[in-house]
Amino acid sequence: MESMSNKRLVIVGGVAGGASAAARARRLCEACEIIMFERGPHVSFANCGLPYFVGGEIAEQDSLLVQTPESLKARFNLDVRTKTEVIRIDRSARRIQVRERETGREYEEAYDALLLSTGASPLKPPIPGIEHPNHFVVRNISDVEKIMAWSRDCQRCRAVVVGGGYIGLEMAEQLRHRGFDVTVVEALPQVMAPLDPEMAAWLHAELRTNGVALHLNDAVASFEPPSEREPARASIVVLKSGQRLPADSVVLGLGVRPETGLAKDAGLEIGKLGGIRVNEYLQTSDQHIWAVGDAIEVRDGVTNQWALIPLAGPANRQGRIAANNILGRPSRYEQTWGTAILRLFNLAAGCTGANEKSLRRADIPFQAIHLHPSSHAGYYPGAEPIALKILFAPDSGKLLGAQAIGHEGVDKRIDVLATALKAGMTVHDLAELELAYAPPYGSAKDPINLAGMAAQNVLAGDVALAQWNEVASLDPATTLLLDVRRPDERALGFIPGSTHIPLDELRARLTELPREREIIAYCQSGQRSYNAARILSQHGFRVRSLTGSYRTWKSAQPHEE
Repeated sequence: MESMSNKRLVIVGGVAGGASAAARARRLCEACEIIMFERGPHVSFANCGLPYFVGGEIAEQDSLLVQTPESLKARFNLDVRTKTEVIRIDRSARRIQVRERETGREYEEAYDALLLSTGASPLKPPIPGIEHPNHFVVRNISDVEKIMAWSRDCQRCRAVVVGGGYIGLEMAEQLRHRGFDVTVVEALPQVMAPLDPEMAAWLHAELRTNGVALHLNDAVASFEPPSEREPARASIVVLKSGQRLPADSVVLGLGVRPETGLAKDAGLEIGKLGGIRVNEYLQTSDQHIWAVGDAIEVRDGVTNQWALIPLAGPANRQGRIAANNILGRPSRYEQTWGTAILRLFNLAAGCTGANEKSLRRADIPFQAIHLHPSSHAGYYPGAEPIALKILFAPDSGKLLGAQAIGHEGVDKRIDVLATALKAGMTVHDLAELELAYAPPYGSAKDPINLAGMAAQNVLAGDVALAQWNEVASLDPATTLLLDVRRPDERALGFIPGSTHIPLDELRARLTELPREREIIAYCQSGQRSYNAARILSQHGFRVRSLTGSYRTWKSAQPHEE
């Protein structure tokens, strides 16, 4: 790659990707001229912190500002021009046309290398009435300033959050913290699409527990004007089911789409998903133009298919790698794993790699296990269960994805699993990982180890598994559901139609079980049902263990309003 020493680098867009690229480029080339254009008023801010500013957890707006034009000039000698929009790229002349948004003045700038970090814009589908003054998106500081201005004099206001993704759920939590009546509307049957449905169900329960009304599998049909009969400060949110939700404000959290207008107009290659297509060096179809962040398509780390994964961590790394390549240090950005975490009231929900939906779309065989280990040693006070799901290849045991939900310890486990995914590890490796242990922090067998061991049991043929979603379709004529928990546990709830024999009595009561039917054993979380399956299989019974057992099955059951 040609060195850029002593040349001019122009960057379009700041925040994560653009600002990271600019700082890295300066560290590599003191003599280069580096110009950054940002159409908004803030060049580098913590957009992931915006909901927490609305809710008051981040008290000062200035805390969201990572860098300012002045600080970037002082430390990195960058020429940062805010409120300035790049409106055209002349690839043949290697020039851009720029417009100052406040004055309307237009001018041109030349470049030797151009980096596009144009990000993504909030989705606003053509729903009747969606354009309303009290309908808000959450993408930049100006957006949350509008929400804060609206909410200052609002008492017992009713906020409707449309969309149950990261931003939608974070905003629902923060508005609830401010005392608002909050409703979340989601067109899909679940919130948090990266999670599989039985895992997302834990979030549904947490929302309801904290007073958030939840409308699932029910899209918005229209936003109607308020009336004397239905007063509201914003609109009446009309759902396809016919329900009408008066809203004093509406937060639109419907996802984002790549900002590719500039790239399209310049004739750069755009992928089928709508993002800028780049190679492993983050170079576009023009050898003098690179692109990073939410605007680009990336390769999924598990399926190797093109994907849109708008996350801050990958964008930061892409900015650094693009700067390396521009300045003659070849660096590859190969794949994105989609590792993410959400805090929702008292729960944390994390994921990495593929979920069942994406594996099926890619036609990749997989096996799934659920377990509910404690966040740290059970005998040490404060241990909390973690709902943990592992997806792996049924032949090699290669890790394909993981999801975890719990009150504590989720971030630690997801980060370990994300590292294992990146390294191409198998469930055998998980079983053998040496992880830090002391009673307040973990267990001698960490949840990661336990997940690996449980998967090893499946691969070795020691146990066959049944999944939570099979239970509803089981035929009692051919299958027996066997509850092996204690009587006091069963008294608190059980799977209808199941037979009860506690594990410690099982060997003495084998004659009570039918040999002509398959047995599905379950307990509270899966450990005792595995033990039961081992006993029964060695006594000649056809048996499977319900992975995740009662906890997973119960969490996935439909909520009755």
